[in-house]
Amino acid sequence: MNTFTIRAMRPDEIPIAIEWAAAEGWNPGLGDAACFATVDPQGFLIGELDGQPAATVSCINYDARFAFLGFYIVRPDLRGKGFGLQIWNAAIAHAGSRVIGLDGVVAQQDNYRKSGFALAYANIRYGGVAIAPHAPRSDVVALGDVPFADVAADDATVFPAPRSSFLRAWIGASGHVGSALMRDGKLAGWGVIRPCRRGRKIGPLVADDRATAEAVLSALLARTGGGEIFLDVPSVNREAIALAESLGLAPVFETARMYTGAIAPLRLERVFGVTSFELG
Repeated sequence: MNTFTIRAMRPDEIPIAIEWAAAEGWNPGLGDAACFATVDPQGFLIGELDGQPAATVSCINYDARFAFLGFYIVRPDLRGKGFGLQIWNAAIAHAGSRVIGLDGVVAQQDNYRKSGFALAYANIRYGGVAIAPHAPRSDVVALGDVPFADVAADDATVFPAPRSSFLRAWIGASGHVGSALMRDGKLAGWGVIRPCRRGRKIGPLVADDRATAEAVLSALLARTGGGEIFLDVPSVNREAIALAESLGLAPVFETARMYTGAIAPLRLERVFGVTSFELG
């Protein structure tokens, strides 16, 4: 028959994309699927060949102006047959007139450029084994103790669109641990660490400066016991790279952050850890 159809995934099907991402070596978090489904359930698409999963993609509409594309995967035995382009076009159509962002593998930059994406900067994944301190600093508190409105307002300085529903799910997900540092009654830095297929990822990690980021990261390690960690940092934030290297972490993967148009100015100097390559 060879009938190829594209439809929105049901929430319980999002783990298909997660599993395929894991098979590609992208090391998703254990609780990612449930968090991702909170934003735009209609943005997760599956392409089926004769009723069997053949391709996935997500294009999550955060608001009327911004969307983020991820999970663009064609089943390995079906690549090169045009299914990827079909589901890609469906994802782009879902975004409508919105500016779209993505973290693409570096080798695919030229293909994304043909679709109207322009390189903004690289994101670099650092990985390695970190030793946990005995206890967090006394001025670092649990992220759940900070008023959520403060966290959402701070996140809006580093992400192109509001994402309150996602943040609530991300902070509260099982196994996710968040820490924050308050200074003069204001949120100076905060971050979340989560268990992944391999080790743990730290993201987001947002801070006013490197010392604050280091204090929050140290608290996250103290609360989870250290071990293998991964930290995705924007290459344009030299202090974030210096922090990763000071922990003995080394580059293991790189993506190209690309956009189809202009976004609001972001304070990338405050981004010491990207939330997720799949949803930004």
